[in-house]
Amino acid sequence: MGKRLTWFIIAGLILGGLLGYGLNITYAPQGDAGKAVLDGAAYYLDIPTQMFLHLIKMIIAPLVVSTLVVGIAHMGGGTAIGRVGGKAFLWFVTASLVSLSLGLILVNILQPGVGVNLPLPDVAASSGVDRSGFDVAKFFIHIVPTSALDAMAKNDILQIVVFSLFFGVGLAAVGEKGAPIVRGMEALVQVMLTVTGYVMMFAPIAVFCAVARTLATKGVEVIGQLAYFMGSFYIGLAILWAVLLGACFLVIGARTGQLFRYLRDPILLGFSTASSEAAYPRTLDALDRFGVPPKIASFVLPLGYSFNLDGSMMYMTFASIFIAQAYGIHLDWPTMISMLLILMVTSKGIAGVPRASLVVITGTLAHFDIPEAGILLILAVDHFLDMGRTATNVVGNAVASVVVARWEGQLDPPQEAELTVATAGTPQGTADADSFEDYGAKS
Repeated sequence: MGKRLTWFIIAGLILGGLLGYGLNITYAPQGDAGKAVLDGAAYYLDIPTQMFLHLIKMIIAPLVVSTLVVGIAHMGGGTAIGRVGGKAFLWFVTASLVSLSLGLILVNILQPGVGVNLPLPDVAASSGVDRSGFDVAKFFIHIVPTSALDAMAKNDILQIVVFSLFFGVGLAAVGEKGAPIVRGMEALVQVMLTVTGYVMMFAPIAVFCAVARTLATKGVEVIGQLAYFMGSFYIGLAILWAVLLGACFLVIGARTGQLFRYLRDPILLGFSTASSEAAYPRTLDALDRFGVPPKIASFVLPLGYSFNLDGSMMYMTFASIFIAQAYGIHLDWPTMISMLLILMVTSKGIAGVPRASLVVITGTLAHFDIPEAGILLILAVDHFLDMGRTATNVVGNAVASVVVARWEGQLDPPQEAELTVATAGTPQGTADADSFEDYGAKS
């Protein structure tokens, strides 16, 4: 099912693009009447996409809690957790600095905003993006959940991770008394991954509708208008991929190419949906088959989705300085470096959902007296940029998990054949996440 799903998603991507383009060139020239038709089409096309993203959010909280708790419980104690966590955070901080610095350097070399010459807006002009949460003190206070159930209800990944860390450490500390809970959590992992397999069957439909809706309402012209900015950013992403995979090669050697092959599905799913959450279950599956022990993958990956969004972080410096260039605002290097350091802190814990980074960018613009209404300049093409940076986030977090596993000396040989289990409604007995059948035992 894994390879077929990839082709189905690609087909959805292409067919959705053709449908959206066809609708746009047919109805856009018809004025208000055509716009009404396109708005109606967009309304209905958005329904399957939102349903799929809701399905993903439905499984994220129990999946993260169960896999993370099981992984911590099987590590055996606070020393192992601290060691793995320390190595993970060392990688996260390094990767974050590299991503932010790369964005800063490239936007100054390529200068995609120079020549746009936007007039400075009225002081009261607003981008419409809520930045009320842009506060360092609030961020650190927000890390600790007041209620585990509330954190799960809101799908607040960072708070879920904090609760799971405490719960997993406590479960490991009580030893044999906690064994029944550990077994129950292992069973929950298997149930949630089977459910994930069912949910992923809807991915091609969601991709088809998402792409069709975007091109139907915005057309291909919006891509052309900011083509240089988009091209510059994708050049940056390509360089960042080369850096990440190059660092991975230094650690695991020739197996890097094999890792990229295993990540094919989650990269494509993340790119198509522009949602890191949507790619999470598939990434966990790919890492398991590649040989990363579940106890490490289920610990590092959720942390990465809060602290290691490499593509999103590069975009923050790139977009912030691009907007300054578009307004003709000169920023000296000390100012840009201070912007980088602020983004280093405020980017942590941003949600892995579409356009969450715009909130951080908007707050950063205001901090440096750059008109926040400039965010409207990139808002029209942000979806296409979000697709690329989400795929990069998937690569960055997968590489982090593999590197930590190698540093721990626990990177196993890959499973060439995908494991399968019998599932209701699938005659061939396959499901996307079924390779986790022995998840608990391998942890």
